Amino acid sequence: MEGAQDVTARTGSVFTGEDVPAKERFDCWRELIGRTRDSEMTSAHADHFEAEMRRLELGPVTLLRSSFPPARFQRTARMVRRSDPGVYHLTLVLDGGLSLARDDRDRTAVFGPGELYMLDSTQPYDVRAFTGRAADRVERRVEALGIDFPVSLLPLPPYRLHDLMGRGFSGREGTCALLADFLFGLDRQAAALGPAEAPRLGTVVVDLVAAWLARELDAEAALPDDARQRALMENVRTFIRRNLHDPELSPSVIAAAHHISVSYLHRVFTRQSQGETVAAWVRGQRLEQARRDLADPALRAMPVHVLAARWGIPRASDFTRAFRAAYGIPPSEHRRQALSACANGSPRR
Repeated sequence: MEGAQDVTARTGSVFTGEDVPAKERFDCWRELIGRTRDSEMTSAHADHFEAEMRRLELGPVTLLRSSFPPARFQRTARMVRRSDPGVYHLTLVLDGGLSLARDDRDRTAVFGPGELYMLDSTQPYDVRAFTGRAADRVERRVEALGIDFPVSLLPLPPYRLHDLMGRGFSGREGTCALLADFLFGLDRQAAALGPAEAPRLGTVVVDLVAAWLARELDAEAALPDDARQRALMENVRTFIRRNLHDPELSPSVIAAAHHISVSYLHRVFTRQSQGETVAAWVRGQRLEQARRDLADPALRAMPVHVLAARWGIPRASDFTRAFRAAYGIPPSEHRRQALSACANGSPRR
């Protein structure tokens, strides 16, 4: 499609509209969304539609990051009868708002920034995207992050989810926050993802959706063991990343935070991490963060031992020994080389 550019080989595309005549942009954007979200789309801004979209293919899962003016999306009963692809649509609102009207609900639901909701393609719906005005009276765009995936991938029967469809949930709490954080991370790293990684990441997305929905249904036991374990490990990794600064972070602390035994944590983590232990992964994450900081010109005045302590390694000798073992040179030499390369115009690594 003209106006859509490759993000990564075979994994997705980006729409900016820069190379498309103004009057054709809305049709291009509508076609890109319609590949997985079949609906009648209209907008008062169609003649001069300023929008952006990143579409990332993760195996059978599609990630959509969109920014667009107010618009309306109607999936009619006739469209459902004509074609039902059997797809779930999950949408996280980042800015602006979305209102949702459904034939089987009396009230219109409204979702604001930080809220998400889920629909399925078997039901008609009417979604209106709206914005407020900024202080300079310029109308903002609607910003949203969404995922689409086949109903058959979710290890929960559709009839169990009927009452959850179209409900608003906070993307800042519990398992829902973990899902939102993971989607943000995928969006940020989209340009760096290769085709080989895509299907695995799509599986993780579905596992996290399943874990969130099962928690809402109080039906976690209904999930397959592999799905529960993958979701647990993503939760564990997120917890570790957020607490790397704490020198007391240990397998026992991590296990307690997730209400599991240390032995179960070790067993599942090793299985899900190709044999790597919890302690080794924590150490690797700390060293990698410290390595990046050592190469940052803005932190050149910070002593090496202080920088290491920021990432939970308070003993300078322990840091130096671990850094040398991991990267082959002392941290001070890595800093010297990295800053020298930066001064000469070479990119940081």
